[in-house]
Amino acid sequence: MTMNSAAGVQLRAANPRLRAMLDAPIVPTLASMSWSNMLMMLAQSSTGLIETWFLAKLGTDVLAGVAVVVPVLMLMQMMSQGAMGGGISSAVARALGAGDTQMVGQLARHALVLNVLIGCVLALALSFGARPLLSWFGANGAALDAACTYAHVLFAGVPLIWAMNALANVVRGTGNMLVPGIVLCVGALSIIPLSPCLIFGLGPFPELGIVGGAWALLTYYGVGTLVLGWYCMSGRCAARLSWGPLHWLPMRNILVVGGLACINTLLTNALVALTTAQIGHHSGTAALAGYATAARLEYVLMPIAFGLGAPMVALVGVNIGAGQVERARRIAITGGCMAFVLAEIVGLAAAIWPEAWLGLFGSDAALLETGSLYLRIVGPFYGFFALGFSLYFASQGAGRLQWPILAMAGRLALFVGGGWVVLAAGASLTQYFAMGAVAMIFYGTCVLWSIARGDWGDGRRRI
Repeated sequence: MTMNSAAGVQLRAANPRLRAMLDAPIVPTLASMSWSNMLMMLAQSSTGLIETWFLAKLGTDVLAGVAVVVPVLMLMQMMSQGAMGGGISSAVARALGAGDTQMVGQLARHALVLNVLIGCVLALALSFGARPLLSWFGANGAALDAACTYAHVLFAGVPLIWAMNALANVVRGTGNMLVPGIVLCVGALSIIPLSPCLIFGLGPFPELGIVGGAWALLTYYGVGTLVLGWYCMSGRCAARLSWGPLHWLPMRNILVVGGLACINTLLTNALVALTTAQIGHHSGTAALAGYATAARLEYVLMPIAFGLGAPMVALVGVNIGAGQVERARRIAITGGCMAFVLAEIVGLAAAIWPEAWLGLFGSDAALLETGSLYLRIVGPFYGFFALGFSLYFASQGAGRLQWPILAMAGRLALFVGGGWVVLAAGASLTQYFAMGAVAMIFYGTCVLWSIARGDWGDGRRRI
């Protein structure tokens, strides 16, 4: 559908942000939309890292226990924010680009209900299956006990994660990256004093130990949900949150992208979880902690990939909805190249000075050795990860996710499957991590090729 209705023309004329997404120069528009989102993602990603730094003071078993919970937490964040959240942003953006004011008015309500329901189902499943799941990831003994203690509190709050990210992505879909960026940044920064207070019992707060970190995170998600909910209901958001009946069509417009994107997120986190389990079973708890800590640097790349990717969902979606397919493709490739350069800087720095990162979380010799080895081998190729991941978001905006999902499946097969063969053959972790580097190159290159080949068509077919 193109923006050819009278309502669509009026919407475009009355919305300067929409006009900029459809007509303004690409690089300045991407940069202006990305900086606040990138800052927000950096702050949000840092919450887990800061909390881990405090929890590391409780010992290596606690650090290893938290390390196996983090992939599950990141899965919840990525599914609610980058997968289903991307489906929400894409649906809002395409409706705005097409001038479908009726659909825009319904999407916020349906997005919140859908995400909360999914969050409740996942919270129940994770709470009941926490111990066998975390044991399968490689935790055992005291590390497993610590992981379960932490997870049972954190998993109960999963619906809050999904609710906050539903509302944030409704706002992002309108092209407004600043409001969710400010809300989530301030909330994330508040965890810095709150975590140690709840973990160690500072001031009037009780000493909760490992669960104090979980309660700090849940406080952040709860307050963020309330503030974003108020903003969406206040009328300041182009996609207003309001009471009303539920219908299938708005749900479908979200699920047709978000549901498929969840497969990509499952593959992404399965890769981290499975490789963590392989190393834990092969080399022990200290090596597991070292690899998990090093691989967590990829989560720090999320501010780069998502910082550029979330604006690309809105920009590509709006232009696809308005029938400007070639402009949408140029936006995607430009943003992907920007993400590649920024991530390469981070990866090369990590490869040259790995101890600067790893030393923040521990001084165990095996931890430092394993983590340094990983960063020296894989770090120089982090740009390919950010390239593929940012273009995955652009593909969400276009509603074309087949190739990004296939590329991630290929990366999983190369690293986990190829890595298993390497370890079974008696090779060292050096060869194992080399498979990870090859898989990362494959992922970024494949997604770039899928977009450059020009199969987004005329924008009418979404999947």
